[in-house]
Amino acid sequence: MKMNKKMIFGLVAGTLLAVGCGSPAPIISTPIENIDTLPLKVSDLSDAEAKNWGHLDLVKDTIPGMSVDRAYSELIKNKKGTKVIVAVIDSGIDIDHEDLDGVIWTNKDEIPNNGKDDDNNGYVDDIHGWNFLGDGYDEQLEYVRIIASGDTNNPLYASAQREYDEQYQVWLGRKTQYEQIFQAVKGAHETLTAHLGKSDYTFDEVSAIKTENQALLQAKGLAQNVQANGIESMSSAVEEINDALESINERLNFNLNKEFSGRKTGDDINDITDTGYGNGNVSPVKASEAHGTHVAGIIAAERNNGKGANGVANNVEIMSIRTVPNGDEYDKDVALAIRYAVDNGAKVINGSFGKSFSPRSEWVRDAIKYAASKDVVFVHAAGNDSKDIDVEPNYPADNLNGAEVSDTYISVGALSPKYGSKVVASFSNYGKKNVDIYAPGGQIYSTVPENEYEKNSGTSMAAPAVAGLAALIRSQYPNLSAKQVKAVILDSGIPLSTKVIVGGDASDVRPFSELSKSGKIANAYNALVMASKL
Repeated sequence: MKMNKKMIFGLVAGTLLAVGCGSPAPIISTPIENIDTLPLKVSDLSDAEAKNWGHLDLVKDTIPGMSVDRAYSELIKNKKGTKVIVAVIDSGIDIDHEDLDGVIWTNKDEIPNNGKDDDNNGYVDDIHGWNFLGDGYDEQLEYVRIIASGDTNNPLYASAQREYDEQYQVWLGRKTQYEQIFQAVKGAHETLTAHLGKSDYTFDEVSAIKTENQALLQAKGLAQNVQANGIESMSSAVEEINDALESINERLNFNLNKEFSGRKTGDDINDITDTGYGNGNVSPVKASEAHGTHVAGIIAAERNNGKGANGVANNVEIMSIRTVPNGDEYDKDVALAIRYAVDNGAKVINGSFGKSFSPRSEWVRDAIKYAASKDVVFVHAAGNDSKDIDVEPNYPADNLNGAEVSDTYISVGALSPKYGSKVVASFSNYGKKNVDIYAPGGQIYSTVPENEYEKNSGTSMAAPAVAGLAALIRSQYPNLSAKQVKAVILDSGIPLSTKVIVGGDASDVRPFSELSKSGKIANAYNALVMASKL
């Protein structure tokens, strides 16, 4: 499923507690031994920094970004490079968004809306990509589908049943907790609104309240706790907790509901040769289906156009492949989506999705192997469960049982904007074998449907940062192979020898170098310098 699904709950966790290519240059822009002695940035990020931190420079700004802005100002300058097609396998993408409409891929061999497969690729009217979900959106999780099938002979059945039993109780409990939180915060907001005579009051005005009224004192104390946890206003807290409740109810009503069926494509899900299902409408079915649009913006939002955000890559076309529902993606859809991307010219594929059960993983692994054979980079989000994915795989996984299926697959963990012991995002998965590199993934500002922008967190946001970097390298240095591009990204990253908190557990502190294969954070400036020397 979409990899930042659980991030919503991180927004209100504090409230829960309160209530209850240039000239030769050095590959590393500062000596390695000095990286871990950099002065820590103790002040809060400015609004401009917060919206662009993933593009800033660790040395110049003491913010662990990818040095994208520095790469453009010092290396790329006005060089456009070669056009690169990047496939985004995700939820729908708002292809009419003001910051994306100029970078959307168009299949020039297909005549729009004539009901024919003009280019004979097996997909009718695939103008901007393909929609493998058809009219569907809500879906079960994979382990729910396994037990709903009733096939007790399935080797995954027993573990799926255990996971379901545990998770269903977790989410029922979470629903009760968040309903209590919502009522408490909503009630406090109403009390403060009545007392101050307005709903857009400030926290300073709340702090100035002098009263003996116990209900008002309680509302004041709760508001101060909300402020301490970084939420900008009580009305924002009410909105965020309500959004969290909606997601909890979706989890119970759809994702964990054994009786629910969201498949609307009419294909045989167990037959990989049954293709051509779905349609060419790659747009979201509703505004809240925002994940794919956010991912696309991180890669390719039009740079320096005076709007919203800047993408990492400046000369790409986004191929939209709607494959990831509000629930777990089907292995068949993912496998066919990868093959569609490769066969229609994508040189980089971003996959910001993942799951812990994959009954047809061989179909996906074969597709990833196919992408590698066709010189395509496949970038995948490592996952948001704070787990070691060397032990508990996050599918589609490249390295299982010690055997890699592809030398062009890159798995990406997420960084937070604070350099230091908390630089690894608390939600990010890790793994010395199965995570390749880290990139910015916490509170990333990007595009969402209907010409809007917002900050989202997840390895879902870190993967497209690296996919954008891969596209940037392929654009500036088109003769490099996909294997070389991967090697450049991993080898040119900045190594950190500092110890960091793992999985948000303050008692679990390890060397950063142990959390991924490279032990590095991605760096666009260094990558372009290294690529120029090949």
